[in-house]
Amino acid sequence: MVNYYNSVYNPPKELPSLLNPLKPMIDEWLTEDLKAPRKQRHTAKRVYARLQKEYPELLGVKLRTVQYYVSKKRKEISDQQHKAYLPLYHPPGEAQVDFGHVAYYDNAGIMQDALKLTMSFPYSNASHCQIFHGENQECLLQGIKNIIEHIGQAPYRMVFDNLSTAVAHMGKGHDRIMTDTFSRFITHYGIDVFFCNGAAGWEKGNEKYMIM
Repeated sequence: MVNYYNSVYNPPKELPSLLNPLKPMIDEWLTEDLKAPRKQRHTAKRVYARLQKEYPELLGVKLRTVQYYVSKKRKEISDQQHKAYLPLYHPPGEAQVDFGHVAYYDNAGIMQDALKLTMSFPYSNASHCQIFHGENQECLLQGIKNIIEHIGQAPYRMVFDNLSTAVAHMGKGHDRIMTDTFSRFITHYGIDVFFCNGAAGWEKGNEKYMIM
């Protein structure tokens, strides 16, 4: 006999998706795509391939699940872009650090894909870049160190997306538990850090505006 009361008033709880641990990384990639040329943006297949390469131990879903989530997240990001804008204040000495994809021709005339670490200063619109073939913690810290040594001083504050190379655990709001190596690195330079909300890269854009 069917228990009508339970079937109506106590529906089964939705099970957590196996994709949940990887959603912050996917959100970050899709948000970064807003600043990349259209041909360099992530397709769902490219997202899946990148997850297979960078997070094979966490990837427990098929391509179709990733395709569904990418489609849904792109719509959310698009909806956010159409909201009102308010000006942001960027004080002198505040830097924004970001990885992005870049394409270039090597000495043989072959187009290559690489990753560009950019440290930008919205107050002055200055920026400095380092090119790498990876996005791991060593590349992040070496790139920041190279730029600091080049400009002769460390920013007093850095604003980041939720880079997995810097963040070990995402808490509520802007609360983050940083990786031990990254925490020691920024302590050495006396840098205050701020992490944007998940899929909210517009909180730090050089456009000096934020979406509300």
